Amino acid sequence: MILSLLIILLITFSGTILTYLYEKEDSLLVRICAGNVIGSTFFGLIAFLLACLIGLSMTSLMIALVLTLLPLILFAQKETKQLFIGNLQKARGKFEGVTFGKFAVFVYYASIFLILCIFFDRAMIETKDGIFTGGSNNLGDLPFHLGAIFSFTDGNNFPPQNPSFAGAKFTYPFMADFLVACLMKFGANVRDAMFFQNITLGFSLFVLLEKFTFALTKNRLAGKFAPWLLLFSGGLGFAIFFRDYWQDGRGLTEFLMNLDKDYTIKPETLRWGNPMIVLFITQRAFLLGMPIVVIVLTYLWGIFNAKTQRSQDAKEDTKNEETVGEFFRNSLPLIFLGLLAGMLPLIHVHSLFALFIVCAFLVLFDLKNFRTYLIFGMAVSLLAVPELFWSLTGSATNLDKFIGWHFGWDKGKENFFLFWLKNLGFFIPLLLVALFLMLKRTDTESQKEEPDSQLLTPNSLLLFYMPFFFIFLLTNTIKLAPWEWDNIKVLIYWFLASIPFVAWLLAWMWQKSLFFKTLAVVSFTVLILSGAIDVWRVMSKQINYQIFNNDSIKIAQEIKQKTEPNALFLNAPTYNSAVVLTGRLSLMRYIGHLASYGIDYEPRERELMRIYEGSALADSLLKKNNIEYVLISPEERNYMIQNNLILNDTFFEKYPKIAEIGEFKVYKVK
Repeated sequence: MILSLLIILLITFSGTILTYLYEKEDSLLVRICAGNVIGSTFFGLIAFLLACLIGLSMTSLMIALVLTLLPLILFAQKETKQLFIGNLQKARGKFEGVTFGKFAVFVYYASIFLILCIFFDRAMIETKDGIFTGGSNNLGDLPFHLGAIFSFTDGNNFPPQNPSFAGAKFTYPFMADFLVACLMKFGANVRDAMFFQNITLGFSLFVLLEKFTFALTKNRLAGKFAPWLLLFSGGLGFAIFFRDYWQDGRGLTEFLMNLDKDYTIKPETLRWGNPMIVLFITQRAFLLGMPIVVIVLTYLWGIFNAKTQRSQDAKEDTKNEETVGEFFRNSLPLIFLGLLAGMLPLIHVHSLFALFIVCAFLVLFDLKNFRTYLIFGMAVSLLAVPELFWSLTGSATNLDKFIGWHFGWDKGKENFFLFWLKNLGFFIPLLLVALFLMLKRTDTESQKEEPDSQLLTPNSLLLFYMPFFFIFLLTNTIKLAPWEWDNIKVLIYWFLASIPFVAWLLAWMWQKSLFFKTLAVVSFTVLILSGAIDVWRVMSKQINYQIFNNDSIKIAQEIKQKTEPNALFLNAPTYNSAVVLTGRLSLMRYIGHLASYGIDYEPRERELMRIYEGSALADSLLKKNNIEYVLISPEERNYMIQNNLILNDTFFEKYPKIAEIGEFKVYKVK
């Protein structure tokens, strides 16, 4: 574990140094958070390429680490060294002399970090009774991620096949899980590796969101509001909470300690879901993909900003005098951030899609900086195009299942406007008010709020927000995934870009009269109350969903000892098959995941049922699918019963039984 933490620190430090390639004025905290994301990304890509060539081992990881640390040579540059020393001195100065303001800032960041620690501590729970999760929506996602992680550490799954659908390319963005596998090779256990990755990337995201908000609004208080609006996002579900409390009859404390449901996501009515509950703990790729997008968006806003445009225009006037070396130095930030964004296909492809939409609009609105965007786009394409080509070649995903007309996202039969009011509460009305007031604000008023800040151009703010508004329209009009709810993977970026404006409105009201201060408090409370209730339900340990019992864990250990790393298993297509913990491949696993990825799983499912049924075709189907081992457990029996079939134990008794724990049996059929 100590070695793993050291690796994280080294990778973060290297990434921190790389931030000087694109930003000269950041604080040390922002640099460290960006460095954590950047270092993890580049280390992950290098380690993955080496693993595909020579396997995932300490040798390949040490080579990857050495290559990741090469940016430390930037210390040889006098400018970089001076900037770093300046950052250290400023950071040290913030700890000298205790003031209320400094203490408040410390409490602010410490509170976010503590919430993340307690929350993500519930992502995976190991007890004497097995493996559990404390996330209400993590029951199926945790075993999926464990299956991916163990396929790297124990299955030597390189180049990766889909562990849930053997023989097909693993197109799910797996980089976050691969990084966990790397930490495990350095000595961490899977729970600790996931935990430390979750809290470091989560904290980095919230700090980077604060910076993005300040970049857009030039209001420091708005920057402080923004992370909480994402952390505790929710709609009007708190009204249901108070109704339930009133009807329950117990005291508030007792009721809060015994919540039996979520209040931000509910079938048919509440579909948004608090991001911590439905995205960050379940779809772990967001924790690496979203901060990359925030880093890039912050820089692109600096280009798009009216004042920056003027300076860029000045550069255009002198471009004929620019030498090759000067051109490269001026383009280096764009090239670097483009390469960073270019890794998104392996990290989180929906984030790349959202970023593509934003960049397309920015080019259209800012043709004077076309060359700038072209350089960035070429750098993105340099990595993204080969990655997309590689991932889609040999994929089992049917892309035609991803696009279709579908109005209102996941509203069902609900009225469109009422649906969004229920799901986001006052967020959209406050957003509209914020945009109206901000666009009326003059440059002089902006400078009065932050005298040392760069002036804002209202037109630039409106135009910069347009692609995000388009994302909202797109995801409410077209289905971008087989399951319409998955549109949230793109829709969340509309919400992310809208947060700074709502945060600015809250700060604007707080800085006015007592009436507006009260209105700010009420608005902030309404915005975060439902999400806070759901996050509290996780943090207070009220959820304990068992995923694997002790027999599952024991049989998994037997399988790892007695089968080859790349062995192919037949098991029930459920989310919690014991095979998940072995790193071995499955003919097919959880149907819900396969369907959401557009995989045509039904032919395999029919064959799977025929085999477990012991039909006349069973032997030939085992050979056809090249199955080597068959697992029989309560999961297989229940699955067959649910399909009105009976598992034929007699059929499998002719094969050698290589492992047996309780009701779990493993047969070697090849």
